[in-house]
Amino acid sequence: MTALRPGSRPRNLSSLRVFASIHDRRKGFLIAGNAIFPCALGRSGIRTDKREGDGGTPRTDLPLRRVFYRADRLGRPRTLLPLKRIGPRDAWCDDREDRRYNRLIDRPPGEAEERLQREDRLYDVIVELGWNDRPVIRGRGSAIFWHLARPGFTPTAGCVAVEGHVFAKVLPRLARHCRVLVR
Repeated sequence: MTALRPGSRPRNLSSLRVFASIHDRRKGFLIAGNAIFPCALGRSGIRTDKREGDGGTPRTDLPLRRVFYRADRLGRPRTLLPLKRIGPRDAWCDDREDRRYNRLIDRPPGEAEERLQREDRLYDVIVELGWNDRPVIRGRGSAIFWHLARPGFTPTAGCVAVEGHVFAKVLPRLARHCRVLVR
């Protein structure tokens, strides 16, 4: 991050930028102020015509809604964004026919949906990105998150994924109404 003058505080970031690599559209970079971090993108790269299940990361401006985290694995993240602990019943509805499509839902463990409490560490910290949520259009895509990356930055289902240390550095610097600009 940028060096600070003695006694000064870092400014809160009002936006983050994401863009694809010219070498592999499934990988990219997240820019936070003067810092650049590698990230994984959807298996279809960045798309302007995002649809449910297409594996694309939407090309748009995405507001940051809230941060979910696994309190059994991580300490409480430092952030100005709203926080929610992930519990065993938390899931995200990706069923186009369900009236709760593209919403956080309460589901008993084992039932289908996008389960937030996972065995792997990908969802130990998640930032909900405001995609297709105001209003919800069925089939336009659900559960676009900013979450932890797999080793080697393998593609996501449409999310933006970074290494864990990026959250520790960036979350405390985000303004309450920060946006991710995907280009």
